[in-house]
Amino acid sequence: MSRFDLSHYPLWTALVTPFNTSGTVDYNALADLLDQQAAAGNGILLLGSTGEGLALTNDEQQQVVNFACQHSPDAPLMVAIGGYNLDHQLQWIEFCNNLPIDSYLLAAPLYAKPGPKGQELWFNALLERSQHPCMIYNVPSRSGVDLSLDALANLAEHPNFWSVKEASGCSTTFNDFKKALPSIAIFSGEDAMLAEFSALGAAGLVSVCANAWPQATRLYVEQCLAASMVEDLPLWQASIAPLFSVANPIPVKILMHQQQLIKHPDLRMPLTHQELTQHGALIEANTQIEQWFSQQ
Repeated sequence: MSRFDLSHYPLWTALVTPFNTSGTVDYNALADLLDQQAAAGNGILLLGSTGEGLALTNDEQQQVVNFACQHSPDAPLMVAIGGYNLDHQLQWIEFCNNLPIDSYLLAAPLYAKPGPKGQELWFNALLERSQHPCMIYNVPSRSGVDLSLDALANLAEHPNFWSVKEASGCSTTFNDFKKALPSIAIFSGEDAMLAEFSALGAAGLVSVCANAWPQATRLYVEQCLAASMVEDLPLWQASIAPLFSVANPIPVKILMHQQQLIKHPDLRMPLTHQELTQHGALIEANTQIEQWFSQQ
């Protein structure tokens, strides 16, 4: 059971994991980020791909989740479940079940590329072990496989199957999910496509941009869902494009460092700042979004 009514949270921030220059997690910065997201009214996703979750050790993952729970922001906490070994993922869920979290993000097993039956069995095992609502993640660019509509439809009546994060980048695919799963909330996993997906019935957004602009992105989501974003949509789409110019979360960490939201923009390998050495577009994007928000 969630401690919060998740229907009141149309925006979930896929939170970055801040690091010190020594490579350890910067818990002081993490506390500040948790507070900023809670103050903006956003749900918080821990240890997703934006949080470099799979680059952390098991001990570090546990420490991050423990810290967030002990910090106790006034916001729901979602924890990412991702990997290949099912027993390990079930153990991770059992660990988190004992903590005050509110939801899980369930990803397809990496590299394995299971077919419909394998996907159904994988997700059913995770749903069965969970004690919280679950969001299932369709992200073929990272997992290597499109989720099967038939597999998810067979799971739609499971009481722990709450929502889908649809990050294929294709409006046709989003619409197919919406039609196949009428009782399941479908969230956009693509910041720039929320307005288009909202017209198809999106429940909200799981966002990278909200790391840098917690309040502005919340307003963007509200306007998209209310179909009142038409005039300002080109500005938003152009402004956020630099945040996805190279692999996430390289650009957003650079921008957050420039904003002084984190002390260091450090990453875990294989991510590297050598992929993005020119920051002018990020600075301009920040100026554009801040000006837009100040005029609302």
